[in-house]
Amino acid sequence: MQLSICITSDIHGYIAPTNYRDSQEENMGLAKIAAIINNIREKNNVILMDNGDYIQGSPFTYYFAKYHKDRISPLVQIGNMLHYDFAVLGNHEFNYGLPYLQDAVNNANYPILSANILDKSTQEPYFRKAYTIKETEGKRIAFIGITTHYIPNWEDPNNIEGLLFEDACVSAKKWVKKVKEAENPDLIVVCYHGGLERDPETGEPTEPLTGENQGYQICQEVEGIDILITGHQHRFLTTEINGVKVIQTGSNGHALGEVSITWDGDTIRSINPQLHYVGDEPADPIISQAILEDEKNVQKWLDQPITEVVGEMTIQDAFHARLEEHPFIEYVNFLQMNVSKTDISCTALFHDKSPGFPEKVTMRDIVSNYIYPNTLKVLRLTGQDIKDALEQSASYFAVNANGEVSINPSFIEPKPQHYNYDMWEGIEYELNISRPEGERVTKLFHQGKPLELEEEFDVVMNNYRASGGGNYFMFQGKQIVKDIPIDMTELIADDLLSKEQLVATCNHNYKILTD
Repeated sequence: MQLSICITSDIHGYIAPTNYRDSQEENMGLAKIAAIINNIREKNNVILMDNGDYIQGSPFTYYFAKYHKDRISPLVQIGNMLHYDFAVLGNHEFNYGLPYLQDAVNNANYPILSANILDKSTQEPYFRKAYTIKETEGKRIAFIGITTHYIPNWEDPNNIEGLLFEDACVSAKKWVKKVKEAENPDLIVVCYHGGLERDPETGEPTEPLTGENQGYQICQEVEGIDILITGHQHRFLTTEINGVKVIQTGSNGHALGEVSITWDGDTIRSINPQLHYVGDEPADPIISQAILEDEKNVQKWLDQPITEVVGEMTIQDAFHARLEEHPFIEYVNFLQMNVSKTDISCTALFHDKSPGFPEKVTMRDIVSNYIYPNTLKVLRLTGQDIKDALEQSASYFAVNANGEVSINPSFIEPKPQHYNYDMWEGIEYELNISRPEGERVTKLFHQGKPLELEEEFDVVMNNYRASGGGNYFMFQGKQIVKDIPIDMTELIADDLLSKEQLVATCNHNYKILTD
C-alpha cells in the first residue's frame, strides 16, 4: 500500500499566481499548488493538510480582513474546495484578531489542530482538537498539531486574550504518549508550525535558542515520532534527524510537500519526503474561477491612486537602502513619530523586494512595502536600551574579505531576516562594523548632545519589535506608554490621502562605517 501525505505551509493568503507587486503571473500560489495535488490524487491515496500561516499575509487577505469582516475568509472557502483533511494553526493566524480566527475555524469543513494552545481557564486545547486519526486501507495514522509557543512575544495581547501557549516540545512529548496509548496508531506524525533551531546534520545552533523553533529538539527528545512536518521558517527542506523524517515546504505556494509512505503488510517499507516546486503548469481552473471576482476587486483596490511623490523614493537596491538612509525609510519613521507624538522612532525595510514609492503612489505600493499587519506601540526606554538595540541592529552587518560591508550570514540562513535590521530617526548615530559585535555604536546623539544612558526616552516602533521580536530582548517588559491599534498600512494610506504631494526628504542621521 502507498499513501501520500500532501502538505502546504505558510501559504500566507496567496491563492492566485501573483505577488501583487505587479500584474505579472508568478510560479506561486495555492491555485497552482492545487493542480499538483490533483495529479497526485489521480495516482495515490492522499491525505491533504496545511501546516499553518494560511489566512494572513497577502494584500488579498488584508483586503477581506479589513473591509469584508462579515464574509467567510476566501481562504477557508478554498480550503473547503480543496478538501483539506485538517490544518494546523500558525502564529500569523492570530494577526487579524481572535474573533476573525474563530470564524475561520468554525467555517472550515476540516478540523484545525493545536495541542499546545490552551484555554487559560481550563488548561485544555482552546480550539478543541489536539490531534486527528486518519484511516486508509486499514492503517491508522495519527496527526498531532503543535504551534510555536513563541506567539506571545510577537502578537498583540488583545488578539490572544485568554490563551496559554504551552512549550511545543513539552506538548509534543505529552500528546505523542497520549495518542500512542489511546489510539495505538500505525504511524505518528507531528505537524509543527515551527522550524529547526539547529543544523540537521551537525546539530550546531543556527539561531539563538529562544524556543521559537524547536524542531531539532523535538526529534531528539520525543520518542515515537515517525515524521515531523515543519514550517514557519519558509525553508525548502527534506532531511532526517534521529531517525525522524523531516520536511518543510517554503512559503506563498512555491512548493507542495509530499511524504510518500509505502507499507508491505504491517511493515513500513519506506518513508520518502519530497518537494514539488511550482512551475509553468496552469493553475487549477476551478480554484481560479472561484476567486475570479474577489481577485478583480482586490486588484481594483490596489490600483487606487493616492498621491504623487516630489523627488525620488523608489528603492533600486535594498542593501544600499539599509546601508545609507533612504527617503522611504525616513518617511515611515517620521510618520510613526507624528502619529505617536514622539521624537524617536525605529523601523525596518521588511523584505528585499520592497519597491519604495514611485512617482504616482497607489494602495498597491503601500502593501508591497509594508507587508505585515503591524500596529504601533510607544515604549519608555533608557538610553542604554537604545544603545543595546542599535548594537543588535549592527549585528546585521559583517565585513567581507575585501573590507566591504556585507550581510551577516545569520540574517540570511536558514531564514532571511532582513526585517530584523532597524533604522532609527530622532537620534544621530554611527555604527562601525569593523569593530566586534556589541561594540559597534561609536556615536549616539539626541538633539545635538550625547545621549544619556540613564535617561528615559519614549520611542515608537511596531508591535512586533516592541514585544522583543527579532531578539530585541531589551524591549521585553518595558512600560508601554501608548498603544496605537491602527494598522500601519491604514495609517500610511490615510496620511498620503491627506497630501496632494509627498516630498522626499533624507537627513542622513546615521552612518555605517568600516574603519
